[in-house]
Formats: sequence, structure tokens, C-alpha cells
Amino acid sequence: MSEPTGVIHDIGYRHYDGARLGRGHATAALAVHSLRGIFGLGRTARSKIIPFMLVGVMLLPAVVSIAVMALIKQEGMRYTEYAVIMQAVLAIFLAAQSPYAVAPDLRFRVLPLYLSRPVTLWDYVGAKLAAMTAAMFLLLAVPLTVLFIGEVVIDLPGDTHTVEYLTGMAGAAGYALLLACLGIAIASFTPRRGLGVASVIALYLLASAVSTVLFGVLESMGNDAAAAWAWLINPFFLVDAAVHVGIFGATPASNVIYPSGAGSLVAGVIMIVLIGLSVTALIARYRKAASR
Repeated sequence: MSEPTGVIHDIGYRHYDGARLGRGHATAALAVHSLRGIFGLGRTARSKIIPFMLVGVMLLPAVVSIAVMALIKQEGMRYTEYAVIMQAVLAIFLAAQSPYAVAPDLRFRVLPLYLSRPVTLWDYVGAKLAAMTAAMFLLLAVPLTVLFIGEVVIDLPGDTHTVEYLTGMAGAAGYALLLACLGIAIASFTPRRGLGVASVIALYLLASAVSTVLFGVLESMGNDAAAAWAWLINPFFLVDAAVHVGIFGATPASNVIYPSGAGSLVAGVIMIVLIGLSVTALIARYRKAASR
């Protein structure tokens, strides 16, 4: 009789007899985990400093506007211009936190573990995009809601601007989706968080600078019609033109002039194309990373 070639040791693992919640629950758990991590929850105290500091900065204009409404009984900031005024803060949050959502998994090459079962590549990408979109939406929706509550409590003369508030919330969803897709797509191309931060903020600065300079040059040449298109290079004005102005007929933020006629429709098409390209780039990037 041959001698045994192996031994099974009991090291204390317990067999799991509970329900298998499946793919949907696993994807939702990944999205919630990523969302918590974006705000530093469940991480070190140092990881919470930047996200919560930026949340406080985003709330500051709403608080000041409520104070002004209470003191002089006049309307404060418009809901649809909040994101454009605070675009630098939103861009910094996106640049600082989107690399966290993707860089660690790429750096430590744990993506194949996620995709072993039952989460698919589309589930993984969708969870990351959902987490970043939710984070960006909360960052903008909370100040808008605080501003609306303040307006209701102060009870200014005239009707409450409920329609304007809902328009601003719809715009917040548009900003969140576009910015999250762009930020996650750019950050996914490097496993280094610092490089991801620099890449995302560089895109915003470049788009903002090109938009402003091109508008100024074209306006100085007397070509106002072409100058109006230059604003759409900036993603914040792009969403404002597509959602606030195009869908709800609101006044443009910061009193800029967008292209007349089909300008808002074109802005919406550009927005959809950018989201589609971002998702396509993400799928291609993670398909390559998962094969390693």
C-alpha cells in the first residue's frame, strides 16, 4: 500500500450556509464601498480631510446666501449658477478623489479577483462610475437643498423658487454624470494617484483656459456667433447649456451667451458623446488590465 501524499488540516474556517446574494448584491456592495472610500469613510483620519473640507467649502456660499436673504430680504444665489460659480471646487474634488476609486485596484493588480465571480467587467466599471457620480451629485445637491430650505424658512416675498430648485437638481445630476465619467476614465490610465490627480486637474484647467481665451479672441474679432460656441469647451458651461438652458429654458449661468438655434441640442449631443467615449475607454482599459 502506498503512503499518503497529502494531509488536510483543519485551520478553523467555517462553512457558509447562508443565501448567495448574487451578482447584483456584489456590484451594489462594491459601489457603496467605493462611495464610502471617496469620502474617506472607513479609512484613516487623514483621508477624510480633503473631501470633508471641500464639502464645507461647497456649503459656504449657500450659508452666506441664506444670511443675505435673512438680513436684506432679497434673493440670493440662483440654483442653476451654483455649479458654475463653484466649478473650481468641484474640479478639485473630482481630481483628488477619482484616482482613489480606481488607482489602488490597478496598482495592486487585484482586478482579476473582483472579476473571478460573479462580478463582470461591466459591473465593476458601473459600480465605480455609480460611486463617483453619487459623490459628485451629493457634493452639489446638498448645498442646493440647504439653500432651498433656507429660502423656505426665511419666507421671502413672492413664490418659492421650487421649479428653479428642481432645475438645479437636474443640472446637478448632469454635472455629476459627465464629470464622474471623465474623471474616472482619465484616472484609470495610471495606477499612481498623484499622476491621476494631476491629469484630471490639468484637463479642467486646459478646457477652462482654452474656452475663455478662444471666446475672448473671437469676440475681439467681432465674431460673436463663433465666440458663443467657445463656452461649450468648458464641461460646466456645456452641461449648463444642455440641461438648464436646453431642457428647462433657464437663464444661462454667469450671464454667458450660448449658441442660438440648435446650440443647446448640440451641447446635449456633445455631452452624450463624451460620456459614451469615457465609458468605452474605461471598458477597454479594464479589459486590458484584467488580462494581465
